[in-house]
Amino acid sequence: MALTGKRKWLNEVIFGTDTPAGKGFDVVLIWAILISVALVLLVSVESIAGQYGELLFALEWFFTALFTIEYAARIYCAVDRRSYIFSFYGIVDLLAILPSYLALMVTGAGYLLVIRLLRVLRIFRVLKLVRYLQDANLLLRSLWQARRKILVFYAGVLVICIIFGALMFVVEGPIHGFTSIPKSVYWTIVTLTTVGFGDITPQTTLGQTIASMTMLIGYSIIAVPTGIVTAELAQELGREKLLIRCDNCSRAGHDRDAEYCKHCGYKLEDVQREAEKLEEKKAEEKKAEKKKAEEKVRKPEPGEARSDGLPHSGAEEESRRQGEGPDSSPGSAGEDR
Repeated sequence: MALTGKRKWLNEVIFGTDTPAGKGFDVVLIWAILISVALVLLVSVESIAGQYGELLFALEWFFTALFTIEYAARIYCAVDRRSYIFSFYGIVDLLAILPSYLALMVTGAGYLLVIRLLRVLRIFRVLKLVRYLQDANLLLRSLWQARRKILVFYAGVLVICIIFGALMFVVEGPIHGFTSIPKSVYWTIVTLTTVGFGDITPQTTLGQTIASMTMLIGYSIIAVPTGIVTAELAQELGREKLLIRCDNCSRAGHDRDAEYCKHCGYKLEDVQREAEKLEEKKAEEKKAEKKKAEEKVRKPEPGEARSDGLPHSGAEEESRRQGEGPDSSPGSAGEDR
């Protein structure tokens, strides 16, 4: 559905970044998010909260009202409201304001504890900054592409931890703190990640040998997820460079922020704008195809019943195509021939 009037203008300001108004809105919103998150951090300091509690409370509700208006405006001017509400950014925008309102409705013995928890949850406002970080989106896409490899890696690590945990439970036993297999698995994870809290330590020679093997395995595999994500990140950067193609020499491989072609010096077009135009063109083509399909369904075929209840004849269709009236007589048709 195409936006018109105020909704179109608001959509360009709130969701767009090409206009001065859109850029100004984004800058103001970023500062509001940063100040609001700083307030959440300051409220947790007892000395500051005791001295400036009323001021911080007033500022907190000011930003809550501001983000509420922003959330309502985004829903109002969104092209697809349902998609925005259930999208990642829509949920983050809701989480940014929901805890403050829930704090007003919570009553009972655990009131203060719940209020403190809800105030901490307002730190989710920092996630609102993600939509302004293109590099963060690039990293998220890389993590999503590498999700299967990372899951396979962690599944293998979990198997190793269970095996070594079971061995330590058998070798050391409850006497030395390994009271159960889950607790032994906990020790294995702590040792494998080279953290080593020291709350449980092996005492026997065999147990210390297994612990040494666990540490060496940890050093060997701890960098595997980093390599997986780095490889996917490099591929994602390569895909982005392939999207940026010079209109003059048709060569790709340009950086995202490049303004001129590094091969011929020709000025590069705005890739994001071109992508948006391409999406709009595809949407228009889909609408046109849908409209044609609907017209084809509505168009009566020869022999079909008309709106007046009479069937269409093939001769009548032919005469209509030739510009002749449906009441033309056969004689006149013969004279014309």
